[in-house]
Amino acid sequence: MLTVYDYIVIASYFVFMTVIGWVFRRFVTNTSEYFRGGGRMVWWMAGSSAFMVAFSAWTFTGAASKAYEDGTIIMVIYLGNALGFLGNALYFAPRFRQMRVVTSMEGIRERFGRLNEQFFTWLQVPLGVLYAGIWLNGLAVLMAAVFGLDLTSTIIVVGSVVVIMSAVGGAWAVVASDFMQMLLLIPITIVAAVLAVAHVGGWSSFWEQVPRHHFRWDEGARSTILYLWIGAMLIKQFVSTNNMLDASRYLNVKDSQHARKAAVLAAALMLLGPLVWFLPPMAASIVHPDLAAQFPKLANPSEAAYVAMCYATMPAGMIGLLVSGIFAATMSSMDSGLNRNAGFLVRNFYVVAIRPRAAESELLLVGKLATLLLGGLVILAALTFSSWKNVGLFDLMLRFGSLVALPYTVPLIWGIVVKRAPSWAGWSTVLVGFATSLLGNRYLTPAWVQQILGWSEPLTRREQGDWVLLLGVLLNFTVCTAWFFASCLFARWRSAQERERVESFFRRVATPVDFAREEGAESDALQGRVLGRLCLAYGAFVALLTLIPNPLKGRLSILFCAACLLGIGALLRWSARRSARRVAAAGLVATPQSTANPNP
Repeated sequence: MLTVYDYIVIASYFVFMTVIGWVFRRFVTNTSEYFRGGGRMVWWMAGSSAFMVAFSAWTFTGAASKAYEDGTIIMVIYLGNALGFLGNALYFAPRFRQMRVVTSMEGIRERFGRLNEQFFTWLQVPLGVLYAGIWLNGLAVLMAAVFGLDLTSTIIVVGSVVVIMSAVGGAWAVVASDFMQMLLLIPITIVAAVLAVAHVGGWSSFWEQVPRHHFRWDEGARSTILYLWIGAMLIKQFVSTNNMLDASRYLNVKDSQHARKAAVLAAALMLLGPLVWFLPPMAASIVHPDLAAQFPKLANPSEAAYVAMCYATMPAGMIGLLVSGIFAATMSSMDSGLNRNAGFLVRNFYVVAIRPRAAESELLLVGKLATLLLGGLVILAALTFSSWKNVGLFDLMLRFGSLVALPYTVPLIWGIVVKRAPSWAGWSTVLVGFATSLLGNRYLTPAWVQQILGWSEPLTRREQGDWVLLLGVLLNFTVCTAWFFASCLFARWRSAQERERVESFFRRVATPVDFAREEGAESDALQGRVLGRLCLAYGAFVALLTLIPNPLKGRLSILFCAACLLGIGALLRWSARRSARRVAAAGLVATPQSTANPNP
C-alpha cells in the first residue's frame, strides 16, 4: 500500500497543478487567449502538449495489459501515433495553424459551412463528456483496486483539479500543465523500466525469460489477422492525428514553423516513450504470472501489470510520483478536451445561435462557465459509471467508438486536402460510415471470416477482438473515403457563395502566418521564465524526497527525476534571458496580453 510519503507527494502534485491554473490566469484577456493561447505559444509547449494528449492512463492499464499478454505488438499503436505526428510535421500542422481560427470547429465551418459546424459540434461535445467520464472512472477503478484509494473521492478530486485549472487558466494553463506533466512522466517511466529490467536479472535474463511470442508476433495470431490489424492500427492512428478536429493542438502556436517543430517534438517523444513504457509489464509477465491472486478486485487483473512491477521495485515516495504520473496521463487528455469543447460551445454555438454580438468579456465569462459545466458533467458521468456493476463499459465504449470515431474523422482529414468536395460531403460521410459500421459488425463477424477463409479452427479470443477492430477501421476508412471522393463528382453544382468560401479557406490555409503582423508582440521570454520557475520549484520538491529513508538505489532514482526537472528548468530560464535580450535588441515589448484580433 501507499506510504505516508506517497500520500504527501500525491497531495503536493494536485496542489501544484491547481497553482499552474492560478499562475497562468493573467495570460488570459479574451477568448482567443482562453481557447488557443492567443496563437502565441512556443513550439516546445505545444509539442509536449500534443504528445501528452495523444494518450491517457490507458497506456499504463489497458495497453500495459496487452504488453503483459502479447508483448511488443502494442507498440504498433504508438508507432501509428508517431507516423501521424510526422504527417503533421510534413503537411498538416502548418496548414492547421494557417486556418487562423480560434477553435478548430471554426475551420470546419469555413471549409464545410454552418450546417456542418453544428453537426460536428453537437456530435463531439456529448461524446467528449462520455469518453472523459469513462477515462476518469477507469482511472479511479485502477487506483481503488491497486492503491486502495477511495473510488468516489478519486473521481471528485481528480476531476475537480482538472476543472479548476482549466477554468481559471484556459489554454495557457492546459498546455503548461501538459508540459509539466510530460517532464514528470518521462523520467519516472525511464526509472520504472530500468528497475524492472534489473529486477529480473538484467537485459540478458530479460531476453531469455520473456515469453517467445512477445517478440514473435506471428505466434500469437494468424498472420492474415495480424497483418490486417497492424495496417488498420497505423491507418486509425494517422487519421486520428491529422484531422481538422484535432487541429486545436496547433492553433495555439506562434506560426507555421513553430507548428512544424511542435509536431516533430511530439513524433520524437512518441517514438521514444513506448520503448520504456512496456518493459515493466513485460517483466511482470516473468515475475508475476498470476496477477489475479494479487489484484482480486480488478475485473481484468492484467491491467495492473505496470503498477505491480513498480510496486516490487520502486522506493518509498516514488510510488507517489508514479501515481502522479498515471494521473497526469489522464488529466492531460481531460483538460485539453474540456478547453476544446468549451470553445466549441462558446464560439460555435453561443456566438452563432444566441449572442452574435456578445462582447469579449461576456464570451470569456461564458467560456469559464462552460468549462465548469462540462467538467461537472464529466465528474457526474464518471460517478454514474462507477455505480454500474457487471456492465462492460469499456468494451461497450470501444465498440461505440469504432462505430463513430473513424467516420467522424475521415471527412475532416480529406477536407483540408481536397478542394472540390461539396459541403454535404462532411455530414453525409459520417452517416454513411455509421451505417457501414452497423452492417459490417452485424454481418462480417469472426465466424464469417473463418468460413470465407476456410479455417478449420475458430478464431481465438484475441483474434476475435482484433477482427472486430480492424474490420471497423478498414471498412469505414475505405467506404468513407470512397464516398467523400465520389462527392467531388457533384462539385459543379456548388453555389457561387460556397465556391468563394472554400477558395478563401484554401488561400488562407496555403499562406504562412506572419506572427509579428498578425498576432503582435511575442511572449517567448515570459513563457520560458514562468515555466522555468515552475520546473525549478517542483524539481526542488522532488529533490527533497531523497531525504526519505530509502536504499541508495532508491535515492538515486529519485535524484534522477529531480535532476531532469531542475535541468530543464535551468535551461528554460537561460533561454528566457536570451529571448528577452533578443526582443530588447529588436525594440519589441513582450507582454502577457495579446493585442491580436480574437476573431481572425
